[in-house]
Amino acid sequence: MKPRMIDYSLMLVTDHCSDAAAFCSIVEKALQAGATVLQLREKTATTRDFYQLALRIKPIARQYNVPLLINDRLDIALAVDADGVHVGQEDLPVAVVRRLIGPDKILGATAATPEAAQTAEREGADYIGSGAMFPTRTKPGKPVLPMNVLAQIKQSVKVPVVAIGGITADNLLTLKNTSVDGVAIVSAIMDSADPAAATQEILSRWCK
Repeated sequence: MKPRMIDYSLMLVTDHCSDAAAFCSIVEKALQAGATVLQLREKTATTRDFYQLALRIKPIARQYNVPLLINDRLDIALAVDADGVHVGQEDLPVAVVRRLIGPDKILGATAATPEAAQTAEREGADYIGSGAMFPTRTKPGKPVLPMNVLAQIKQSVKVPVVAIGGITADNLLTLKNTSVDGVAIVSAIMDSADPAAATQEILSRWCK
């Protein structure tokens, strides 16, 4: 999948689940329901466990033709030959990651200001992730990014911008005026009793 041809409408960002089988089932239901990008994120797993989980998830992503990105862990992304990697502001510099993964992998970067977004784009990022847009349990205490700043980030770069952080089916339409290219969802899908229905509802509201 060429980085410039990716549909960023709905990026599923995973949260830790101790039951690998249940985890894979949630992910598959979301991809089957239409999630367009998958970002595998593991903050607590060991390197070996993260690697094994990525190996299990990769064929599921392939089955639904959804690009698999690895959050933060360049080593895991390289080890499983994922479609790309997403790096935060405290990870390796975007330019270094781009040099290591080459020109054909997808590279996402977190940015909370137009200046940071422009730097990431200049250094080789294919898309920008910005937030948190709303309070979120996955990053408690993280300052909320004002809507006008998100709009400024979108206007400052040519690459796609994806909003993240506390986004649900009930609040995502408030992001429409910022003209961002998509939303990244964690809890609203991963914690849902019906991940497929949650995914479909988010997509129907975002893409209408």
